[in-house]
Amino acid sequence: MARVFYLLWRLAFPNSQRRPVASTVFRAAVLLFLVAWSVRYFRISIADLGEDPGWMHRVHLVFHEAGHAITGMVCNNHTVVVFMGSGLQVLFPLFVAVAFYWKNSDAFGAALGLWWTGHAALDVAPYIADARALELPLLGGGTGREIEGHDWEYLLTQWHALPHDTQIAAWVALAARVTMAVAFLWAAGAVVFDRFVLKDETGRGPSDEVES
Repeated sequence: MARVFYLLWRLAFPNSQRRPVASTVFRAAVLLFLVAWSVRYFRISIADLGEDPGWMHRVHLVFHEAGHAITGMVCNNHTVVVFMGSGLQVLFPLFVAVAFYWKNSDAFGAALGLWWTGHAALDVAPYIADARALELPLLGGGTGREIEGHDWEYLLTQWHALPHDTQIAAWVALAARVTMAVAFLWAAGAVVFDRFVLKDETGRGPSDEVES
């Protein structure tokens, strides 16, 4: 059992060398800032988030539109092209998280990528909830009632799930918030592990410093 716990522990925190004090302080400050800044996104309703999504919505929008464009160049399936707007919006930060984890063995960087993934998914929730109401402004300048191009009206109609738009949006928002919370816990664990558990390049650990 201890062996399994150790393997899971090392899987969560793959770094093998303790970080400098300055790095720990910086990472802790970044984490505290993100937690404080994200409180709004745990409390706001989906409807209010649709009305005031915040500045990161513009960041998500870049990857959303890129998802449509890139998929449209390589795929003839219209449903896939429409879905990959929201799809790439969520998948890109997940790719970032995986890259930090596998390439850099950096649990903290991966955790921030996971937080971004959750935030991107939460940004999609108001769009899903708007599939029948068609009240949110689209990139073209009008609402879904005024212009063609509401992704989730099309997708949920294709999937015979349009009457469940608000319920699906609520599930997506819940999953997104859980993902963000897990990311914060992982990042906090990485800060503690990287500084206070691992040994430095000389082979000294925190207990050695206390003894000296």
